[in-house]
Amino acid sequence: MRLGRLWLTDFRCYEDVELALDSGCTVITGSNGQGKTSLLEAVAWLATGRSIRGVPDRALVRTGCEEAIVRADVDHGDRSALFEVSIRTVGRNRMLVNKQTVTRRRDLAQHLRVTVFAPDDLALVKGGPAGRRDLLDDLLVAAWPRFAAVMTDYERVVKQRNALLRAGIRNDEDRATRDVLDARLVESGTELVVGRVDMIATLTPAVEAAYTSLVGSAPGFATHYEAEWHEGTLARDDVGVAMHDALARLRRREEDRGITLVGPHRDDWALVLDELDARHHASQGEQRTLALGLRLAGHRVVADAVGVEPVLLLDDVFSELDEQRSTALVGHLPATQTLITTAGALPAGIRADAWVQIENGALV
Repeated sequence: MRLGRLWLTDFRCYEDVELALDSGCTVITGSNGQGKTSLLEAVAWLATGRSIRGVPDRALVRTGCEEAIVRADVDHGDRSALFEVSIRTVGRNRMLVNKQTVTRRRDLAQHLRVTVFAPDDLALVKGGPAGRRDLLDDLLVAAWPRFAAVMTDYERVVKQRNALLRAGIRNDEDRATRDVLDARLVESGTELVVGRVDMIATLTPAVEAAYTSLVGSAPGFATHYEAEWHEGTLARDDVGVAMHDALARLRRREEDRGITLVGPHRDDWALVLDELDARHHASQGEQRTLALGLRLAGHRVVADAVGVEPVLLLDDVFSELDEQRSTALVGHLPATQTLITTAGALPAGIRADAWVQIENGALV
């Protein structure tokens, strides 16, 4: 899998730009604030349907414009895909792959997969559960695309159930509707939780190996899945029963609060070093190394699952690392198409096949 050519119109600071990409390593240079990250952001949007910076879509459209256009050629060996995306300030975005409409952003991963390394990755370890849930779900869809439908079904039933709870359970008809939604919640929620647990089982040794490769050892590294609606360890084969029991146990509390309190949308993936929660007790250096380990492991798991190496996007990541970690990361980067942004020097060991300089949203 490789990107051949990228076109941007009214995306971020870019009025109109076309970029041919090398199959190896392309280094994108320029001072801060010139538009380097925006190039990577456009590529990542094609694969995930959202910004790697976590901003709303309207922020991606150049000031004074109504929509941004992103187009790209992606080669898959014996076949190719043409992405054409309209990101709009108002209304629904329009996504086409080979002139066919893509209605769900998660379906984009079937045509383009990326692994993103960014300074903000520290939040994967240090931040709240949402970032770790998103990481697991993105990897699930990238490795096993059928989970896109599972997540869509689950999100839909949670939305419907929340609307019912907010309106209030007032009569037998409301209770019957809740029973139907509960059954659907357990069905799709169980499949999603089991998928996450299976992904964690595959990721954990890969993360430990990546962490060790970066700093020499991973003392007391462990992970486990946490469901706040279930006490103790959640066994894979017991997820459905546990979720059903939790819905019954928390029924009154859900009615009082008007929100669904049971399900994978409230879960977490705990990361442990030296038998302590890395979120609160690891040093910042350990947290940053663990974040790199998560990205390296995720890339390897997806590549092994689909038989194709995702495109690597490294956004000024070396500026946040000391010399030891930078050198170690370079030595363990997969051999795949890579786009690197930098405002300064790169560590030894990076061999650039192409250089691109950006100034004020233009290629120099």
